[in-house]
Amino acid sequence: MRNSAAGISADGRDARRRVLKDVFGFDDFRPGQDAVIQALLAGRHVLAVMPTGAGKSLCYQVPALVLGGLTVVVSPLVALMQDQVSALRLAGVAADTINSSIDRDANVAAWRRVAAGQTRLLYLAPERLMTERMLDALSRLDVSLIAIDEAHCISQWGPAFRREYEDLSRLRGIFPDVPIIALTATADEGTRADIDARLFAGDAETLVLGFDRPNIKLAIEPKQDSKRQLLDFVKRHAGSSGIVYCLSRKKTEEIAAFLNKNGITALAYHAGMSKEARDANQNSFMTLSGVVMVATIAFGMGIDKPDVAYVFHTDLPGSLEAYYQEIGRAGRDGRPAEAHMLFGLGDIRMRRMFIDDEDTAAEHKRRSHGRLNTLIGYCEAAQCRRQILLGYFGESAAPCGNCDNCLDTAPRADGGAEARIILAAVAETGERFGAAHVIDVLRGHETEKILARGHHRLASFGTGMAHKKELLMSLIRQLVAGGFLMPDPEGHGGLAIAEAGHALSRGDVPFHYRVEAPRGKTRRGEGQAVVLEGHEASLLATLKTVRLRLAKERQVPAYVIFSDRTLIDMAERAPRDLDAFAEVNGVGAAKLKDFGRVFLRAIAEHGASGSA
Repeated sequence: MRNSAAGISADGRDARRRVLKDVFGFDDFRPGQDAVIQALLAGRHVLAVMPTGAGKSLCYQVPALVLGGLTVVVSPLVALMQDQVSALRLAGVAADTINSSIDRDANVAAWRRVAAGQTRLLYLAPERLMTERMLDALSRLDVSLIAIDEAHCISQWGPAFRREYEDLSRLRGIFPDVPIIALTATADEGTRADIDARLFAGDAETLVLGFDRPNIKLAIEPKQDSKRQLLDFVKRHAGSSGIVYCLSRKKTEEIAAFLNKNGITALAYHAGMSKEARDANQNSFMTLSGVVMVATIAFGMGIDKPDVAYVFHTDLPGSLEAYYQEIGRAGRDGRPAEAHMLFGLGDIRMRRMFIDDEDTAAEHKRRSHGRLNTLIGYCEAAQCRRQILLGYFGESAAPCGNCDNCLDTAPRADGGAEARIILAAVAETGERFGAAHVIDVLRGHETEKILARGHHRLASFGTGMAHKKELLMSLIRQLVAGGFLMPDPEGHGGLAIAEAGHALSRGDVPFHYRVEAPRGKTRRGEGQAVVLEGHEASLLATLKTVRLRLAKERQVPAYVIFSDRTLIDMAERAPRDLDAFAEVNGVGAAKLKDFGRVFLRAIAEHGASGSA
C-alpha cells in the first residue's frame, strides 16, 4: 500500500516529480537529488555528501511523501528542527517535532498525531530518539524512512563529533527493513568511510556531489587593523547582505556595534542571546536587504538566504570543513560572491587552546590539531585556494582564476630546495613522525627522541639549520595543503610522502610558497604604494633586467626568480655581501646560493657606474 504512490500518476508524472512540483513547487531536481531519492525508494541505505545549499532536505522529504508511513528525521539543533517543521507545514506537509524546548502538553499532542498516523515527518534530537521508550514506541509504528542530518557528527574523524550521535549506529539493527539516509555537507574521505562503517557497516550507497562553488571568490589576508579591514570590505559591498563570523560572543556584539556606528546596518547573533532576540534578528536578516549578520557559528544551519553577497571571517574557523560550510552560505543565487578571511598568529594560539581544553581523548585532540594544521596550510599556501579546498574533499581542479592567489596578490618564492630537504627528512625517518620531530631533525636538535632512534646519524640531520622553525613549519603545512605530503589517515600525526612529493623530490615539479612581509616591521604605512626614486629606481630597473635574464635561462616566469617586492627591498637595501643579501625579504637559502652572487655583482656594478 505504502509504495503505490511510487508509480506514474494520471497526468504522466512519476510520484517523486509530482511531489517535487505539487508540494515544493520545483520543476526539476537539483544535481544529485534524484539519484539519492531513487536509491532510497529502491530500499537502499544512502550516504549523501552534498555541498551547502545543494538542497539536502528534499532528498528525504520527497521520498518521505512518496513512501507514506512515518519518516524519522534526526537533527542536532532544536532551532533547525523547528524551522524545518514550520516550512513543511507551510507547504502543507504534516510534520512534527518533539523536543525539550516545547512544553509537555505540546509534545504529548505531537506524539498523539504521530501514533495516529497523521504525521509524515517527525524531527527528533538523537538523544531523544535513542531512549528505549521512544525506540519501543516507534518500532510499533509504520516507519518507512530514517534520515540523519549533519551526519559528520557521528564520526570521531570529523570536526564536530557529538557523543549523542554514537548511539545512532544501533538504528540499522532496530529497524532492519527501513532505508536510512545520512546527509552531510562537510566530510572528507576519512570521515565518509567512518560514517559508512559506523552507521551502515559498509552497506551504503555513497553519493558525493561536486564541492565546487565557482562563483565564490576566495581570499585571505594577514590580520593587521582588523576592524578597519572589515569596514573597508563591507563598505565595498554597501547595500548587500553579508555574514560576518566572529570567534566569541563578546566580539560579535562589539563588531555589530562598530559597524552600526559606522553607518552599516548590522545585527548580532549568538547562543548567549535570548531566543526571542535571535529570532527577531534572524527574521530581519532573512527579510530585509543590505543587512549584515555578525554571528558566531551558532548562526547558519538551515539558513537559505540566496542573496548573501559575502561571508567574512574575522577569525580563523575551526577546520577546513567548518570553513567550507560557512562560506557556502554566500552566493546561493549563483551570482558572484566573496569569502574573505583575516588570518593572524593569535588565531592559531586561540584555536590550539580550544582543542587542548576540550574534554576529549588524546587521539581526538591529535586529529583536531591535524585538521587545524591543514587549515593553516590552506591560509599560508601560494597555490590556487580552490584546488587545495577541493583536493581536501577528494576532487581535482585546474587553477580557478577566482581566488587571491590566482589573481596574484602575494609574492611567491621558489621553495624547491627547502621542500626537498624536508621530504628527505620525512623519508629517512620512515614516514612515521609528525612535523615537530621532522623539524627537530632538520635543525639538528639532539632531543631524547632523536637520540633514542639514532636520527642524529641521518644524512638529513641538521640540513635545515639555516631556516627558522616557523618557516619550516609553514613549508610543511603548505606541502600538506598542496598534496605533496599526506597526514596519517589514522590521525596519529605522522607525515608520509604523496606521489606528488616524490615527483618534487626528483625535481620533476616545482614548489612555490607564499612570502609574507615580516610582521610588525613595516617600512611604510599600510596600504601605501612603494615608489622608488633616483638611484634606487635605477637600481630596481637593473635588478629586473637581471631577473628577466635568469628567468629566460631557466624557462620560468620572472616572479619565480624573485617577486617585485623582493627586488624593491633589494634596491632599498643595496646589500654588499651574502650575509646582507640573506636579509632581503624573500631570499631563502637556495636562492641565496643560486642567485646571491649574481645580484650582488649587478648591485656593485650599478653602484660603480653611478659614482663614476
